[in-house]
Amino acid sequence: MTIAVTGATGQLGRLVIEKLKARAPAGDIVALARDPAKAADLGVTVRAADYAKPETLVAALEGVDTLLLISSDAVGQRLAQHRNVIEAAKAAGVKRIAYTSILRADTTPIALADEHRATEALIKASGLTYALLRNGWYVENYTGALAGAIAAGAVIGASGEGRISAATREDYAEAAAVVVSTPDAENRVYELAGDTAFTRADLAAEISRQTAKPVDYTDLPEAEYARILESFGLPAPYAAILAQSDVGVAQGGLFDEGRQLSGLIGRPTTPLSVAVASALKAAS
Repeated sequence: MTIAVTGATGQLGRLVIEKLKARAPAGDIVALARDPAKAADLGVTVRAADYAKPETLVAALEGVDTLLLISSDAVGQRLAQHRNVIEAAKAAGVKRIAYTSILRADTTPIALADEHRATEALIKASGLTYALLRNGWYVENYTGALAGAIAAGAVIGASGEGRISAATREDYAEAAAVVVSTPDAENRVYELAGDTAFTRADLAAEISRQTAKPVDYTDLPEAEYARILESFGLPAPYAAILAQSDVGVAQGGLFDEGRQLSGLIGRPTTPLSVAVASALKAAS
């Protein structure tokens, strides 16, 4: 069974390839990347593939049985790019497609889900056997900003007391590797999230505990949070999307206690304390 992974040089894609090599022969794994040179160190077959260039995709998918479509990071352009990949997969004779969607894509109040929902609909209409990997947030979405939080003595956001069932990229990558390397003729939907939810205040308290420095959570109105994100250099439309996502967190959009993720990977998901410690170590 030949397995291909799109976005193979991205942060999630590299981890998926690493996890796959422990579960399948390297010769059965194909890394798809816009710049194949950047994937030369992955130790698997590499093919050029660009979501935005349909002419690259059919050839890249020839002989592939299962495709992991890692969602594009081009917010606003994702649906068109994903459509290109799905149509190429059909044309190339791919039998099964797995897609990294968003937690509870069909009901979440988070606006980022719109393109994911539309992509899921395209996949379901394609006739391919599918596995929808509805991933919650990465813990790294939060631990990536530790230096600024420590310097300011504050974690900021608009998520109120919303509980976040986040997990690490490695947790999600391992789940993806399990799913795509396990033959399955059934259509599946997986709601994937961390075992133990936390609030932004819990995050601030954990940072403070591990650094012995005062760090609190400051909850902001959506518009004010968007303005602050924009002042950090984010484009205004993207800052607005992130602020709306935080409000969605306050409405329960990233909370899940089904533990399907830990069930897939056969171990507990990475605790917040471990993720914070790892981020602090990496930043030191």
